[in-house]
Amino acid sequence: MKIGIIGGAGYTAGELIRILLNHPEAKISWVQSSSNAGNRLDSVHEGLIGETDMVFSEDCDLEGVDVVFMCSGHGQSRQFWQEHLYPTRAIVIDLAQDFRDQSDGYIYGLPELKLQQIVGAKLIANPGCFATAIELSLLPLAAAGQLKGKEVHITGITGSTGAGVKPSATTHFSWRTDNLSVYKPFTHQHLKEIQQTLKEASGESEDIDIAFVPVRGDFARGIYAMTYVNTDLTQEELEQLYKDFYKEAAFTHISDKIVDLKQAVNTNKAIINVSLQGKRALITTAIDNLIKGASGQAVQNMNIALGLPQNMGLKLKPSAF
Repeated sequence: MKIGIIGGAGYTAGELIRILLNHPEAKISWVQSSSNAGNRLDSVHEGLIGETDMVFSEDCDLEGVDVVFMCSGHGQSRQFWQEHLYPTRAIVIDLAQDFRDQSDGYIYGLPELKLQQIVGAKLIANPGCFATAIELSLLPLAAAGQLKGKEVHITGITGSTGAGVKPSATTHFSWRTDNLSVYKPFTHQHLKEIQQTLKEASGESEDIDIAFVPVRGDFARGIYAMTYVNTDLTQEELEQLYKDFYKEAAFTHISDKIVDLKQAVNTNKAIINVSLQGKRALITTAIDNLIKGASGQAVQNMNIALGLPQNMGLKLKPSAF
């Protein structure tokens, strides 16, 4: 498969390139970046030294590839397609938030919920990183009608790469290290797609009452989501509900032990633990925000759309330490 990548200088594009260079059925034809045209990929993504001698291009041959990955900033994808014609044969997978509302014919690319719709799809909107972790935490409960009329409380901690490659006051090392801070409490932009996904899973028409507090973590990558909600289920029923729901999932795993972040970092896994304290269910979920929360899930969606094994090119290993 010939691959084109638009907006190739950011963190998600760097991870995408790293994965695709080791994908047995993929060949990157071009990586577009207006700000880096003519520069080598490894001059920006320095971890690619020794992996490729490709350079960034100014232009993109949309008709010359089989898959186009959109890695530009939020809002830029919709603008791009206002100025360009969609390719006649290529699959488009968008990592920005522009089409996560499933407008313009896009399928929301959460494989654990939309597997059959992704098969053969031409336009796929990749989920957000926080959205992925939270949706996977709650999908089994939503599908079982266990969230109707309930208050759902979530605290989610994210690494600094979730804010993108451009430095800001709250991402540079001297501020972020040994520090925690809350941002966008109860108003995070991913709430809209989370509500959309949970309503689809539950068949309900009304939004679920979600109180979500995002936290900036003092680490580079990963998301750790802690979700709790009242339930009448027993511990055994809760565990069985999650294991049954994800029994066919390629990358979502239910752990019998409390999850820690390092189990998921550098992999395309979502690792979930469910436990019951009285009437309160606690769901802890760990993912890598750049892989399962972005580029790895995008490659998973590509594999599904093309009829390839979901884990092709994604057998990534967590750190031993």
